Amino acid sequence: MTLARFAGYPPLICWCWVLAGVVPGLAQPNAAGTAVPPPYREGRAGSDGTGKFYQGREIAAVMGFEGASWLERPGRQSEERTDLLLEELQLKPGMAVADIGAGSGYLSRRLAPLVAPGRVFAVDVQPQMVALLAALSRQPEYRNIAAIQGADDDVKLPASALDVAVLVDVYHELGFPYEVMQSVVRALRPGGRVVLVEYRGEDPAVPIKTIHKMSAAQIRREMGALPLVWERTSERLPIQHVVVFRKAGTP
Repeated sequence: MTLARFAGYPPLICWCWVLAGVVPGLAQPNAAGTAVPPPYREGRAGSDGTGKFYQGREIAAVMGFEGASWLERPGRQSEERTDLLLEELQLKPGMAVADIGAGSGYLSRRLAPLVAPGRVFAVDVQPQMVALLAALSRQPEYRNIAAIQGADDDVKLPASALDVAVLVDVYHELGFPYEVMQSVVRALRPGGRVVLVEYRGEDPAVPIKTIHKMSAAQIRREMGALPLVWERTSERLPIQHVVVFRKAGTP
């Protein structure tokens, strides 16, 4: 549940094994008036794909915990400009922030001092990654990080607990994107923000396999099935979108 892949990276481990309705991208009511989520579809798996499709997009395979060291590669800051991402998050001391798909804790370590004495909930589905995050949280400078074992379909965070949830190159790998994002929305306070960071699917020059990229339009389409309002899209990062949504309601 971590970063997208560069060509030539070691084999991936699959995390999980078209939208129908009148309004693309939106959950449709059934005969009883209850919202029905956009369905998943099974098909032939592409390279690095799972064979599971959501709103016309094949869900990508996820990196296994064996790739944790790659997440800490020395060139990551210059490739992705994490410093600019932190500016885009507009964090303040005392905030509660979730790093969804936290992996090795690369981003969580950078979030922690910005929100202290607030909390960083570092969520991952792989127990080995959660063990790394738990070890990180025991270091004195990162005591405000809480390691959370998530599920394939639920981030396992308390309701109305978060100011911001950020997913860096994670969303396109979620095996149950609708269910996971439902749980994220539940965990947000009214007016809280969801920030999706994904490699630009519109740009063929971005050196990432297509299945590990997303267009800004596709991101907005898929978030349209949830009670989220698009706020802005930033293109400040070298090869990634930063797409910000806000939970419906007043803070």
